[in-house]
Amino acid sequence: MSGTWLTTRAWLLMLPLLMVMISVIGWPLIDTVGLSFTDAKLVGTEGSFVGIDNYVKMLSGSNFQRTLITTAWFAVVSVAAEMVIGVLAALLLNQQFRGRTALRALMILPWALPTVVNATLWRLIYNPEYGALNAALTQLGLLDAYRSWLGEPGTALAALIVADCWKNFPLVALIALAALQAVPRDITAASLVDGAGAFARFRFVILPYLAGPLMVALVLRTIEAFKVFDIIWVMTRGGPANSTRTLSILVYQEAFSFQRAGSGASLALIVTLLVTLLAAGYAALVRKTAGSAT
Repeated sequence: MSGTWLTTRAWLLMLPLLMVMISVIGWPLIDTVGLSFTDAKLVGTEGSFVGIDNYVKMLSGSNFQRTLITTAWFAVVSVAAEMVIGVLAALLLNQQFRGRTALRALMILPWALPTVVNATLWRLIYNPEYGALNAALTQLGLLDAYRSWLGEPGTALAALIVADCWKNFPLVALIALAALQAVPRDITAASLVDGAGAFARFRFVILPYLAGPLMVALVLRTIEAFKVFDIIWVMTRGGPANSTRTLSILVYQEAFSFQRAGSGASLALIVTLLVTLLAAGYAALVRKTAGSAT
C-alpha cells in the first residue's frame, strides 16, 4: 500500500472531525474577528467599520492595564502556591503509612467538585456574619471582630487565591504523585547510604524525575488561571471596586453588561492572543526540558 494512499486515507478519516472543528470553532472565530473591527452593539443594527480603533482603545485604556496586572498577579501567586502545595502533598502521599489510600481518595474531592460549588462553599466560609473563617479566628484570639473578606479590596483577591488553590492543587499533586512512582527505589536507597539529607535527595534524585510532569502541570494551570472566570464571578463578580476583575470578566462586562459587542470581541481576541503566546512559550520550555532530560 503506497504512502500516498495512506496519507489520503488518513485525511478522509479525519474529514468529519475537521468539518466539525471548522463549523464549531473556525466560523465563530472568523465572525468574531470581523466583529472586532466594528462598533456593533450586542442588540440592534450592525455596526460600522472602525478599523483598529477598538484594539487601540482597549490596549491603551487604564481598565485593561489594571485588569491585566490583577490577572497576572492572580495567575502567578495561585499557580506558584498550587505547585508547592501539590508537590508537598505528593511527597507525603508517596510515603508508607496507614490510611494512605483513603487520604489519596479524599485529596481528589476538591478537584472533583464543580467550580460553582467550590466558589459557593468558600463564599459561605468568608461570610462576614456567620462565616467559619471569622468564627475560627475570633475564637483563637487572632481576630477582634468579624471581617468582610470578600468585601474589602485589600483581602478579596487573596481570599480568591486561597479558594482557587484549594480547588486545583490536587491536580498538581496527582501529576507529581504519578511521577514519583517512576523514581527508582535503588537510587533513593543509594542516596540514603551516601548520607544525603532530605533536601539533597529531593534536589538531585527526585526533582529530575518530576521536572517534565511538573512542567506540564505548570502549563495547564497557568493557562487556566490566566483566563479564570467562574470562581471569581460567583464569589465577587470582579468587586469590590474592580479589585478582583480579571480579563475574562472584563470581556464579559464589555460585551454583555455594556452591550458593546465590537469592543468586547476585540478584547476577547486580545486575551486569546495573550493565552496563545503564553502557551507557545510554555510549549518551548516543555520541549527544552524534555530534550535536556533525554
